[in-house]
Amino acid sequence: MIAIANQKGGVGKTTTAINLATALAATKVRVLVIDLDPQGNASTGFGIAREARRQDTYRLLSGDLPLSQAAIPTQVPGLSIVPAGVDLAGAEVELVATEQREQRLTEALGAATGAGVDYILIDCPPALGLLTINALVAAHAVLIPLQCEFFALEGISHLMRTIERVRGRFNPALAIQGIVLTMFDKRNNLSDMVAQDVRSYFGDKVYRTVIPRNVRVSEAPSHGKPVLLYDVGCAGSKAYIQLAGELIRQHRTLAA
Repeated sequence: MIAIANQKGGVGKTTTAINLATALAATKVRVLVIDLDPQGNASTGFGIAREARRQDTYRLLSGDLPLSQAAIPTQVPGLSIVPAGVDLAGAEVELVATEQREQRLTEALGAATGAGVDYILIDCPPALGLLTINALVAAHAVLIPLQCEFFALEGISHLMRTIERVRGRFNPALAIQGIVLTMFDKRNNLSDMVAQDVRSYFGDKVYRTVIPRNVRVSEAPSHGKPVLLYDVGCAGSKAYIQLAGELIRQHRTLAA
């Protein structure tokens, strides 16, 4: 169960959730995506129409709907999603007055381990509010997409402090799955500089795979498709396939 988190917007978080999930499903494992962002971009990226989102993460968090009913299939074989509907925007406010408010997603996903799912990817909102806290409390690990730009480095320290607080109070086993560098432009010296800085600080926590800037990746959501279905031969698709391979090898090594 992996939370894909970064409080900074526009770093490729949802794009990574959509395409990493698709690449994992292509290896014949069963994948579930939890769209925890009120914007619902992951749901849109899988072609889930607004009117088809009545079974959504809001109802899952509120306890009105079990996971078995909230998850709906996508066009990708072996990949399901709990979509985000319009009501999720109010969940943050409602959770404030709820008992064990940080544990609602953990409780809702309690049956997931017996539901025939190999990977659960949680697409977090671009904020360190209660929705993201719920994801970090529920998850086994955090995957952090980091845009190859200067200001992206500043924000990651806030996320690390939040992860430490979650470890201390709710989820001591929460691990850093890894950091994936996104929107890398090989023509831009700044991308190289940021990549070098991140690797020198975080070492082997940074994936070798780098996600390039790629117009096909940007176009795919407007067609309601992951880029692997939109153009499997483009540079972005190849990068996400490589990232999925790294992730799978990482888990095999940990399990050995």
